[in-house]
Amino acid sequence: MIIEPRMRGFICLTAHPEGCAQNIKNQIEYVKSKGHIEGAKKVLVIGASTGFGMASRITSAFGSDAGTIGVFFEKPPSEGKTATPGWYNTAAFETKAHASGLYAKSINGDAFSNEIKQQTIDLIKADLGQIDMVIYSLASPVRMHPTTGILHRSVLKPIGQTFTNKTVDFHTGIVSEVSIEPATQEDIDNTVVVMGGEDWAMWMDALNDAGVLADGATTIAYSYIGPEVTEAVYRKGTIGCAKDDLEATAFKITDRLKSLNGKAYVSVNKALVTQASSAIPVIPLYISLLYKTMKAEGVHEGCIEQIQRLFEKRLYASDEVPVDEKGRIRIDDWEMREDIQQKIKTLWEKATSENLIEIGDLAGYKQDFLNLFGFGFDGIDYKAESNELTLIDSIKN
Repeated sequence: MIIEPRMRGFICLTAHPEGCAQNIKNQIEYVKSKGHIEGAKKVLVIGASTGFGMASRITSAFGSDAGTIGVFFEKPPSEGKTATPGWYNTAAFETKAHASGLYAKSINGDAFSNEIKQQTIDLIKADLGQIDMVIYSLASPVRMHPTTGILHRSVLKPIGQTFTNKTVDFHTGIVSEVSIEPATQEDIDNTVVVMGGEDWAMWMDALNDAGVLADGATTIAYSYIGPEVTEAVYRKGTIGCAKDDLEATAFKITDRLKSLNGKAYVSVNKALVTQASSAIPVIPLYISLLYKTMKAEGVHEGCIEQIQRLFEKRLYASDEVPVDEKGRIRIDDWEMREDIQQKIKTLWEKATSENLIEIGDLAGYKQDFLNLFGFGFDGIDYKAESNELTLIDSIKN
């Protein structure tokens, strides 16, 4: 079938297998070009199929020659219907990993469930024995709690008062004003259950209790802080409460891993185009201005550049991982540079539908969004027939 991008709001309903494969190939080539990282050798990535999770799997495998297990929840293809991009990403990654003689297997299912945790433990025991790195990169809007059976939904809302500010529809380039009503306490509680640290801790407890964590094992989860212009709806909103909980959980996990000399970290990463960030009001406009500014300064990074730098310059640069006053790894340091943020603040005040193409990087935003689904890559003939029925050899459903 001929596969074209089909949009519904902030979601693309199709994915291109060859384009996704090109995306993975580009990331692998980047990591290999940066040289070897003396890092973990047996790695579990929870939330492994897109974004920071896939970048972490690629960096582990092709930067450190690690064997990897990936856990994710993706929809496989059916005749006439494409898979989700994470499915095609994983198929391409595993093909490249196996061709390079690297161990790579995947588990497709609800990572919040006890069943998937047990499947993962069984696979580690059978194939790897123990693992020395766990990357937690889940990004789900809902969570079925494995103990209570209650389905929790996260929301993106401010706390205390209505939030009003600029946003942009990145499809049309129209800058408009958006207002978001404040969250209830139930909204806050549900968002923390979905996006906070409880599931990360449950994963680490399960792995530790099963004896599959190696001595000195490290785990890392990803977070975001962001600038003043987004904080009311992000860091000081419902998601911020969840991120606070996630960051506090790192200390609890470290305490529980003391007998193994293990350590848990939260890495605060840069704002990037993802399926999730595209749906957050204000964020697309901020990212458009951020991209323009960081590219002009020569410090722009995508997911793979960000994670490769995290591994090489932070996690494995020395015996002591550098952290801020709250114990967090800061790889958002270039984004949060004072000069960059000041420029964005000035541009923000000026931004309109008429001038955004000039003062922002809307084209770069759109390009990155299309790339998430395998579209917009040079060298891919998007008018040619494509095989949507790409399968993954080593996946466990």
